[in-house]
Amino acid sequence: MEETKNYLTREGLRKYEEELHERKSVRRNEIAQKIKEAREQGDLSENAEYDAARDEQRDNEAHIEVIENILKNVEVVDSSSTGAGSTVTFGSAVRVQDIELNEEMTYTIKGASEADVLAGSISNESPLGRGLLGAKTGDVVEIETPAGMLKFKILEIFAES
Repeated sequence: MEETKNYLTREGLRKYEEELHERKSVRRNEIAQKIKEAREQGDLSENAEYDAARDEQRDNEAHIEVIENILKNVEVVDSSSTGAGSTVTFGSAVRVQDIELNEEMTYTIKGASEADVLAGSISNESPLGRGLLGAKTGDVVEIETPAGMLKFKILEIFAES
């Protein structure tokens, strides 16, 4: 069974690598020190600090595993080489107008593990992301979403800054 590729921008890859390094080196050492100090206090069966440190260690190790799994099958997509500016591609930022609501929004198309709608980035796998990919400035795209059919006019396409 082939694993799903994790598409990332160069910036996304850099952030994951930095976080992995931070968690493996700095956080692991900090947590190990907390566990050591809690053990020195004696009876571990009723030691809340020890339990909290062990929970923190478990959470950190789980997060390390998640990041390693993302990076294990990563493919970096460079928007500068995909024609960003002429068509909507992975890594492009696109300014659109919701035709029904007459509202403008700007989204950056990223991989699922990088997407953050509140920060203006959407997944290339989402209905909106899939619907925008390949569109050109001036195009009107219809996108089937869980909320129904939406129409967006592509106002501007630019490389992610």
